[in-house]
Amino acid sequence: MKIPDYIGSLAFGLKMGVILPGMDIAEEVIKALSCCSRDGLLEDNDVICITESIVARAQNNYITVDDIAREIKEKLGLTEKSRLAVVFPIASRNRFSMILKGLARAVPRGEVVVQLSFPADEVGNQVIDPGFAEQLGKAEITLEDLGGRSFKHPVTGVDYIDLYRNIINEEGAKPVIFLSNNPRSALGYEPEGVIAADIHTRAATKKAISSRFANCVTLDQLFNEGEVYSEWGLLGSNMSSGERLKLAPREGEQLVKDIQFRIKEQFSHEVQVMIYGDGAYLDPTSGIYELADPRAAFAATDGLNCLREGVKYKYLADQCYHEEHKTAEEIEAILTESAKSKLAQDCMEREGTTPRRMEDVLASLADLVSGSADAGTPVVVVKNFLV
Repeated sequence: MKIPDYIGSLAFGLKMGVILPGMDIAEEVIKALSCCSRDGLLEDNDVICITESIVARAQNNYITVDDIAREIKEKLGLTEKSRLAVVFPIASRNRFSMILKGLARAVPRGEVVVQLSFPADEVGNQVIDPGFAEQLGKAEITLEDLGGRSFKHPVTGVDYIDLYRNIINEEGAKPVIFLSNNPRSALGYEPEGVIAADIHTRAATKKAISSRFANCVTLDQLFNEGEVYSEWGLLGSNMSSGERLKLAPREGEQLVKDIQFRIKEQFSHEVQVMIYGDGAYLDPTSGIYELADPRAAFAATDGLNCLREGVKYKYLADQCYHEEHKTAEEIEAILTESAKSKLAQDCMEREGTTPRRMEDVLASLADLVSGSADAGTPVVVVKNFLV
């Protein structure tokens, strides 16, 4: 079955069986695409998007809470009685609670100082009520300032301050939790080691801390080498079963190139391939920025290293009709020709068409198609998008 000419961009998910550790993920993707090829649904310029979770699972890229405790003690030279500061972690059970458990386990007779940004974390998860924070009017808010108030996340219903305090307590360490948007505030608690735990702003946070305190690492500097690792370290990790965490995929660039080559060899089609994580989607209702991964795409073939640009069709259509009195046929011809033309970035024909990185747009599209609720379609095929 060929896609009719009257269909524009199209994305659909491929249902696959369960992917388990040790499987050849490239072979499994090829098997799924063989059905597309058989039914005429695979063509040149298609984009094959593979969710990071099945890649990491096939790679058996798992660590445990105990592994985290050992890693952080080694990297920062901590003892059981040390005071460890954690600056700007996101408020997430899936993304950070298990990491925090491992950090607290590293110092079971010491302290864990958690500095949260407010009123929300860097991806928009609300930590305290913005109105209450404004009413306090303080640059640094302690638990005493909260006066026993509980601030539950408007979507998950979780009080993350209370959750993180309980996690630290359960490991035997003393929790010290406060809120401040100054990355150096945690240094006032005289820690022996600091983790800059934010995602997208980690470099700036570490730079600010390191200007006054040297023993600081970011999350991508943990588990970024060794037998089980990811180039992204703990960034992009997810809670798994028991006390396991699944790291982001490793060696993704080589994998996407291998799959691209095998598709060309087996199906004779030139396609692009990517491994995607969270889409870069900002929810207008909750204000949550979905991108808790370090990048929207962990890896992508060279053909996606570009910007998505275009012409403003509705502007051209209005201009040609109202000002130039063109017919529908004439306007169609102009639109077709304009789409092929190399236009200046600031010309009116491109007004409102903000250039975006191709891999970010495609990763967001693929994530919305596959869905965080696990639709059972970990491979997404995007057609008629690269023109």
